[in-house]
Amino acid sequence: MNALYTAAATANGREGRAVSSDGRLDLPLAMPQALGGNGEGTNPEQLFAAGYAACFASAMGAVGREMKLDTKDVAVTAEVSIGKDDTGFGLAVVMRVELPDALEGETGRKLVEATHAYCPYSKATRGNIEVELVIE
Repeated sequence: MNALYTAAATANGREGRAVSSDGRLDLPLAMPQALGGNGEGTNPEQLFAAGYAACFASAMGAVGREMKLDTKDVAVTAEVSIGKDDTGFGLAVVMRVELPDALEGETGRKLVEATHAYCPYSKATRGNIEVELVIE
């Protein structure tokens, strides 16, 4: 791969801080209340959900342009779950894609599936975690 951009961030655990190398991201981290924490900070699952949703929506714009489809009114929500699996803990994602009426049906389904094949986050997770695509 020929890297076009590299992001770097440092964290010191789930109860600490996450700071990007340029300082634009500087967040307190805390365990969510559902996992026994105080919930007074963000957590890795929220950060992953935000990144994946943003990347997927951006990828949909690129795929939509190639397919000659208007994707400006699309909204993407990534729901990232953490839970126990056979090796300790694992993640699962439900990707909820809200499409405008003009993209309903087969056209919208093809757009979402093509985006899932194109999106760098989808490529990184493929075969590693369950990703469910839901079109709304």
